[in-house]
Amino acid sequence: MADLSFLDSSDFALPSYFSPKEDLNPDFSETLSFPTPQDLVAKGTAEAKKLHQFAKGTTTLGFVFQGGIIIAVDARATMGSFIGSNKVKKVIEINDYLLGTMAGGAADCFYWETNLARVCRMYELKNGERISVGGAAKILCDMVGQYRGYGLSMGTMIAGWDHKGPGLYMVDDDGIRLKGDLFSVGSGSVYAYGVLDSHYRFDMSLDEAVQLGRRAIYHAGHRDAMSGGVVRVYHVHQNGWTNVIVAEDINLIHDIHEEEKGMKNLDDQVTFKH
Repeated sequence: MADLSFLDSSDFALPSYFSPKEDLNPDFSETLSFPTPQDLVAKGTAEAKKLHQFAKGTTTLGFVFQGGIIIAVDARATMGSFIGSNKVKKVIEINDYLLGTMAGGAADCFYWETNLARVCRMYELKNGERISVGGAAKILCDMVGQYRGYGLSMGTMIAGWDHKGPGLYMVDDDGIRLKGDLFSVGSGSVYAYGVLDSHYRFDMSLDEAVQLGRRAIYHAGHRDAMSGGVVRVYHVHQNGWTNVIVAEDINLIHDIHEEEKGMKNLDDQVTFKH
């Protein structure tokens, strides 16, 4: 029989802050309380600095136009030069009117944004109405702000529609919340911004807006080694959100662009004279 005594080691014990039983207090103020950060790693130490050295990469973007908001993302998960997946879903569907994006550490983004979905649902049940986009972004900001300096890696966007109309916010791991009309986050954002700054207009039609988001993600995925996989595009509107492009391969988009420019199979036509 295999020796399993090593499981009794303290290395396999649950961390001190782990509690499988949550206090389900009906008071919503209790719902908005978050666990107190533990001093597991002292700030300013070499170990703490290592937590911030994520070899991450992605491209996400969002912009407001006359028909609502476009959210577009790639699907590549990397750790340095290692590509873990090309099919990661980097849009988190918080509820029928709210979307969140993932950039940075996948675990951090997924945990805190799904936790935000729970808080938003509790708010809706208690108050009988949906939480505003700004309110959701503020809650996420407060949650991650308590862990500033503890190694979180997040650069997320919160997009949605409320009684004020469309709302787009960017929240990072320092607890900073910015409201704007156009954001791009991730290692490929410089390439995405190049396309967006050149072609973005507020009065675009829905098809023009979708194609702009698609094109910006394609260029980022083509030029940035840490971005790629497939393009996903969402449209946020008055009635909620719609997944316009479920998953379109960036390599296929590249082939289409090459054919449009007359560049496809150009290498086969080149001859060299000696």
